[in-house]
Amino acid sequence: MTSPIAHFNGELLPLDEIRVSPLDRGFIFGDGVYEVIPAYGGRLLRAREHFSRLQRSMDEIRLANPHTVEGWIHEVDRLLAHHPGNQAVYIQVTRGVPPKRDHVIPKGLAPTVFMMATPLSTPSPEMVEKGVACVTAKDFRWEKCHIKSTSLLGNVLARQVSADAGATETILFRDGFLTEAAASNVFVVKGGKVAAAPQDNHILLGITYELLTELAREGRLDFAIRPIPEAEVRAADEIWLSSSTKEVLAVTTLDGKPVGAGVPGPVFRRMHALFQEYKAKLAAAAAVAG
Repeated sequence: MTSPIAHFNGELLPLDEIRVSPLDRGFIFGDGVYEVIPAYGGRLLRAREHFSRLQRSMDEIRLANPHTVEGWIHEVDRLLAHHPGNQAVYIQVTRGVPPKRDHVIPKGLAPTVFMMATPLSTPSPEMVEKGVACVTAKDFRWEKCHIKSTSLLGNVLARQVSADAGATETILFRDGFLTEAAASNVFVVKGGKVAAAPQDNHILLGITYELLTELAREGRLDFAIRPIPEAEVRAADEIWLSSSTKEVLAVTTLDGKPVGAGVPGPVFRRMHALFQEYKAKLAAAAAVAG
């Protein structure tokens, strides 16, 4: 079977031919950042917003950006030329390869840039119609969750909590308030009103989160960004997950108990329709441009 084409430091190579030094600080320390961008028919969803977040993450860890936004889009387009259809583009930038292992950030290293594209897997029709199960846990991760860091051990362990329970996600609480899920942002609905946790240092600054806030306002949904107590989540009429690959997905059981009526609610269905309309416009624009 032919190995898929990936990007490594400016070159397009078969994925199985790419080699990373064991001294790369991404391998040794998890010293790097990443993005995942959905592409529908070759058209990136909110590319500039994703690359702006990449820049924020790089600034937070004092890592020089090797490309402008236009440069990144050009490199991704080169990669997508080898991957037709709907794709998830994974982009990782690490600090590079120093001469020795040392915790201190070295100066003058060339960053390591890796990109790959894989077929985009979005929620199945059954998941959309029936919703998914989630469990909860204490948010035991670090204090800089707003950085999209490759150091994801906390998220890995949190996600394993739900995997062990046969659930889709682990919804996290810190000091009695909702933060996010292991690999998703979280929205709650009560009495027709939608709420999301503030985008502070305890949650990832989700691009899909931002898109849903825009779609909520355009669709005239009653929407607020504010701290959400754990008790409010557990009493919610609806709970949603959002991410680049989950899009927007209803949670119908939480810790084994039904959320609201135990089926995807009417506000979710409205938001899901708004999201699909947005995707359709994106695909139409891609077809015209292509």
